[in-house]
Amino acid sequence: LAEGVNLMLGPAVGASFALAGMTSPMGRSHTFDARADGYARGEACVAVALMPAGTDAGVLARVVVGGCAVRCDGRSASLTAPNGQAQQGLLRASLADATASADSLGAAEAHGTGTALGDPIEAGALQVALVGGRSVSCGPVCVGGVKANIGHAEPAAGLTGLVRLAVGLERGEAPPNAQLRALNPHVGGVMIGGGSVLPTQVGRVGGGEAGGVSSFGY
Repeated sequence: LAEGVNLMLGPAVGASFALAGMTSPMGRSHTFDARADGYARGEACVAVALMPAGTDAGVLARVVVGGCAVRCDGRSASLTAPNGQAQQGLLRASLADATASADSLGAAEAHGTGTALGDPIEAGALQVALVGGRSVSCGPVCVGGVKANIGHAEPAAGLTGLVRLAVGLERGEAPPNAQLRALNPHVGGVMIGGGSVLPTQVGRVGGGEAGGVSSFGY
């Protein structure tokens, strides 16, 4: 049983993040939006039951975890300006561990905190590492981020993204990007050329049957 929990029981941590300029004065994570000015903190309690592949219990699995990877960000300007090259390496390593191709992806759950600089860097890494290597005949990868719905659940953020991705893939649906009204022009600039979409309404997953989750921590 893998669990992630985040509770905000006092003001000290939130105050320190606000003083550091990390959180949004508007109180929302405007992921991929032109209004992005930091993230909103959120609470969550998430748990997933993991079953070994190839066992009798495994046939009950709703989704299969094909592979994963962990990397260090390396040299970067600041905590809110991650290293795009490191992200590309992480995404490629995840595909390799899952013995999957970029063509198999139908959806991607981005970290997507909602920062003016971090979102374009992540979108660019997704475009280069995942979308750029896809066949022309493949449908677009549907990219989304749950933090725009519930805020940044910090230690539980990765699992919230995993649950949303799993439910979406199971239903063949791409959940919409909440708070997305006007696209961050820097995000749009790196996503030029097609191959990925940012749904604003519930739509069908038009690409492959697999998906990926990206989550950062420190």
